[in-house]
Amino acid sequence: MTKPAAAGVRAGDKVSSEAHSLTELLEIQKAAFLRDGVPDAETRIDRINRLGQLLLDNADEIVAALNEDFGTRPREVSIATDVAGCLIDLTDQRRHVSSWMGDTAVGRIQGLLGLKQRLRHDPLGVVGIMGPWNFPLQLTFVPAGSAFAAGNRVLMRPSSVTAKTTEVIARVAPDYFSIEELAVVTSAHGGGSDFAKLPVDHMFFTGSPEVGASVAQEAAKNLVPVTLELGGKNPAIVDYDTDITAAANFLADARMINGGQVCLCPDYVFVPEGKVGEFTEKVLARWTESFPTIKDNPQYTSTVNEKNYTRIVGLIDDAVDMGATKHQVIPAGESLPDAEARKIPPTLLTGVKAGMKVEEDEVFGPVLTVYPYREQSEAVDKINSAGHPLTMYWVGKDNERLQYIADHTRSGSISGNDFAMHLLTGHLPFGGVGRSGMGNYHGKFGFDTFTHDRAVFVSRLPITFADIVSPPFGKFDARLSDIQMTMWRFLNGRALRKSSKR
Repeated sequence: MTKPAAAGVRAGDKVSSEAHSLTELLEIQKAAFLRDGVPDAETRIDRINRLGQLLLDNADEIVAALNEDFGTRPREVSIATDVAGCLIDLTDQRRHVSSWMGDTAVGRIQGLLGLKQRLRHDPLGVVGIMGPWNFPLQLTFVPAGSAFAAGNRVLMRPSSVTAKTTEVIARVAPDYFSIEELAVVTSAHGGGSDFAKLPVDHMFFTGSPEVGASVAQEAAKNLVPVTLELGGKNPAIVDYDTDITAAANFLADARMINGGQVCLCPDYVFVPEGKVGEFTEKVLARWTESFPTIKDNPQYTSTVNEKNYTRIVGLIDDAVDMGATKHQVIPAGESLPDAEARKIPPTLLTGVKAGMKVEEDEVFGPVLTVYPYREQSEAVDKINSAGHPLTMYWVGKDNERLQYIADHTRSGSISGNDFAMHLLTGHLPFGGVGRSGMGNYHGKFGFDTFTHDRAVFVSRLPITFADIVSPPFGKFDARLSDIQMTMWRFLNGRALRKSSKR
């Protein structure tokens, strides 16, 4: 195991990643990884600590940059998600990495017979991390912390959409890291497609399914394994006997976090048929209370850019043109939506039907669609027809109806009565399934994602398997083969009989 003193270039030398090309950065990190070998726990913890300190030391500048990138974004949201929110998982990695990285002994009984076996948990080498614009630090620094815990070097490419924030991180990173450990890649190095072409040892991407598919295709050309954290239209189901006021308040709040620009936001909700009117009224009342002003309200997050603003407004207009009803909260004296401020009012849609674009597209904005349901099977069929979401919201008790939903659908996770809490516990994975992604991270799941479980086997037996399966074969070998077949036919037949009795 190597220690910090073994590094050839010290953190603090302030070598900017922009002094090198993409290929050069990768070559520098690969060479350093091979030169220094597997890092010890002290080195890994030190890197995680410096990653957290980078965020803490520069929090004010980061928050200001995020606000400038979005137009308006509450300081409280930026701190909770992109600064302090990162430190939850970084702390978990730091606390447990020493135990996670140790060899695991397996096959103890076989070991007594002379077959010694263990698993090493080795780093992969250089990890490439591509982040999105909605949480440009949370979704790059947290996987980077997991990669460091696993002993890797990191090439990090934050989104070019949030250019001000990326500029801050790229500028201050050399104060904390040698480019041999962490290099921040910017638009000066090329586009995201250029980054995806790098023959790193693992590629981690967060973003849309469409771009994720492109990243996976590029990575496949180099046989690079990928983790894809993608989007998805996240459904919510309000149980029959759930308090409608509580359900409406929760889902109204969850939809509007970061202006609805969260991959975990509820996108559409199923409400018992007889309670749709009451639910609609309660959601609108909650939004009216939360947003007495919108256009000039610094606590109302703007849509990040004109492209997304136009897309979301288009989804609403298309639904209305095709017969849906929109319910919007527009404060007195304000004209919304406002293209200059990129402010779209909180919008609830009812009467949405097949063929409307909002039925197919992930909204990623302040729009919630409501569907009535009578039987759970109606909600299940609708959810299954829309692809597998990143998460699914259940508003109700942990009962047999929740069990039915879980048994008959697929999603990255199930969130009951709260928003995104499974990201914060340290005990649960965060990731999607199918169109919403592949692979996961957070806690030990993140450590495992960036680790190669390397088998080590040492025999002390006087005979080798190589000798047993190599010619020449005699009568004894033929008899041994017959004995094996007899044994396995008996065992498998017994298993089939037991299964049929059940």
